Amino acid sequence: MEYIQRELERKFIEMDSFFKAVLVIGARQVGKSTMLKHLAKEQNRTYVTMDDDFARELANNDPILFFQTYKPPILIDEIQKAPNLLERIKIMCDESEEKGRFWLTGSQRKKLTERAQESLAGRLGILKLYTLSQREKAGYINANELNFSLPCLQERANNMPENDINNVYEHIWRGGYADVQNATDEQMQVYYQSYIDNYLIADAVNDEGITDIASFKRFLRSCAALIGNLLNYNTLAESAGISVLTARKWLSVLQDMDVIYLLEPYSNNELQRLVKTPKLYFCDTGLCAYLTRWLTKESLRDGAAGGHFYENYVIMELVKNYEYAKSNAILSFYRDSNAKEIDVFVEENGKIHPLEIKKSANPDKREIKKYKVLDKTTVEQGNGGIVCMYPKPFPIDRMNCYIPSNLI
Repeated sequence: MEYIQRELERKFIEMDSFFKAVLVIGARQVGKSTMLKHLAKEQNRTYVTMDDDFARELANNDPILFFQTYKPPILIDEIQKAPNLLERIKIMCDESEEKGRFWLTGSQRKKLTERAQESLAGRLGILKLYTLSQREKAGYINANELNFSLPCLQERANNMPENDINNVYEHIWRGGYADVQNATDEQMQVYYQSYIDNYLIADAVNDEGITDIASFKRFLRSCAALIGNLLNYNTLAESAGISVLTARKWLSVLQDMDVIYLLEPYSNNELQRLVKTPKLYFCDTGLCAYLTRWLTKESLRDGAAGGHFYENYVIMELVKNYEYAKSNAILSFYRDSNAKEIDVFVEENGKIHPLEIKKSANPDKREIKKYKVLDKTTVEQGNGGIVCMYPKPFPIDRMNCYIPSNLI
């Protein structure tokens, strides 16, 4: 299969020239090792994966002999399976001023990053990769910095095909795993079932000690059924037939494995009675569609969950955009006790960009009146608008536009 260029490549190369070791984290099969192998194809760089039983045993039992066998510069895949290597990497980093000697990938975000940061403080850069974005699929890499202004959106529109509902739901339904991009419908169903069994369940059992596999699968499906909703542990626990305590633990596991994404509520002391509960999304909509048994893009597009999947898709495109951009941003949503809600706040450089998400090609422009809530704060309001199926960027007023969702 032809390699699809990843937007994170630019940032990885930048960090590789600065740090002695760079770690790329992300869910299984999102393309971490594929991207790094591609970047290393002109280099004489050793490759070894900790999924290999022999290499993993050697790494954990004798790190010194491991690095005599597999010499730097090196790419080590799934480093979380051999945590004993991290201390040895620290020593080897201190013995040399060479940048980028160690390229690492890992699939357990919290445990791995905590241990890596502890062992390699000041020596390690950590980056995150998600499944393919719609712009990566379209070949539009490293777009201009997103600020939601009309000129910014128009520049992006010049490099992307016109927003189209069928293309959008093809992306939502198929998802972003590289292996399914050219798969038939039947092949895709088998892929996702194998992915769940061979990666998600296997890692949950081997790395997290989860033994009740049937209940864990039910819990996974329960999470998929609640995308775009406020997180409710009682509902998840009841649906999966487990305790609330177990639901909290398993949700943390799925978050650590980058299966789910929690969008935190906006917090500001100047505003009263804001909710404190996050909203639940999936990092990949294709996996979520499989779990909820939407077997065609048409049924998903026209079904009761179509709006929730569209919202999930926009949220994750924003997440990917800022994860790969030169400057990061804080994403949140606004909701108060009167159920007044704004779907997304993008907070960067002292400004908040308010966004509504509507699965419509003609959304009501009065939605932007909700943004007046920011007048009660000292925070500066930036450009925003309504992310929707409008074909091209179009101004609503001086600060807001209709924003085609494929431009995010």
